[in-house]
Amino acid sequence: MTARDLNIVLVPDSFKGSLNSVQVAEALSKGLRRAAPDAEICAIPMADGGEGTVDALIAAANGSHHTLEVTGPEHKPVTAAYGLIEDGAVVEMAAAAGLPLTEHPNPETTTTYGVGELIAALADRRLTIGAGGSATNDLGCGAAAACGVTFLDDAGTSFIPTGATLGRIARIDTSAMLGPIDITVMTDIDNPLLGDAGAAAVFAPQKGADTPMVHRLEAGAAHAADIIARDVGVDVTELVGGGAAGGFAAGMHAFFGATLQPGIDAILDAVDFDARARSADLIVTGEGQLDGQSLAGKVPVGVARRTDKPVIAIVGSIGDGAQACYDHGITAIYGITPRPQDLASALANTAQNLADTAENVLRTWLAAAG
Repeated sequence: MTARDLNIVLVPDSFKGSLNSVQVAEALSKGLRRAAPDAEICAIPMADGGEGTVDALIAAANGSHHTLEVTGPEHKPVTAAYGLIEDGAVVEMAAAAGLPLTEHPNPETTTTYGVGELIAALADRRLTIGAGGSATNDLGCGAAAACGVTFLDDAGTSFIPTGATLGRIARIDTSAMLGPIDITVMTDIDNPLLGDAGAAAVFAPQKGADTPMVHRLEAGAAHAADIIARDVGVDVTELVGGGAAGGFAAGMHAFFGATLQPGIDAILDAVDFDARARSADLIVTGEGQLDGQSLAGKVPVGVARRTDKPVIAIVGSIGDGAQACYDHGITAIYGITPRPQDLASALANTAQNLADTAENVLRTWLAAAG
């Protein structure tokens, strides 16, 4: 095979903290072109239900971008982006409750109330919500409160729960909530709500929680799940993906009857990935870090599981357990950092390092292909 005949499909996720998926695709394409100027390269910026979901689905469905001022994770106004696609709407909960919107990350005090304000504003449409990148651990109770669900404590006083106050919930009244609303929640992980693989244990430390806080969040979530089961009639403790976005996915399922779907599969379907992959000689994907958690619904493994073509993962860093990805369709994994450097330098040089690594990968691949 010559470089002129080569058909490459790029399906990268964002590199959080440095480049979005469109920028990653541009950097990879630049490097690949240096190795094979005449290759046919099809770039499909990707998302997994988290960051980049709105842009990916709008691009796939020829939709439009819009914004709305809502309550942010730290209870201050933020401008949240969303997309309209035909009779539907697509929302990233991170646009209203995301970690980048926080000055002092604390999953005990942050709220999803603003996500509920988006839901209420778009209630007459089919809603697709990407659950990823959140700063919260309130089980979506804030969002539910914005849509009319009332949470009461032992004294009968209504309040809006956060991670720290889930344990105060004594009764839940859904009689005044909006609905019915057709909601699909795209989860970027398949972790349950509770336990060692649950929302608090695995993800709260990434949002600023120390070990004592993790234990408090776990206890509060377990208590809230019990009250939800009693008053709403839905057991969320065994729900696959219920731990996504600090239990937001579990709350959406309980309060709205939302369907949970792996975000990567929904978006791959929307962009007709299977048809594009059939004509590809090589598929290049990537994300900020590839590790054992990447098996749980992240873009590189999600892409690899959908094709029998060679899949190269070009990643910011290679973490513990990344080798397990080889058993799920990944052909090879390449880290982009060329030399020891601090995090700030690595982030600043992401685009250049992506391009250089992509060039090196393709030169090696072409040499091996003869």
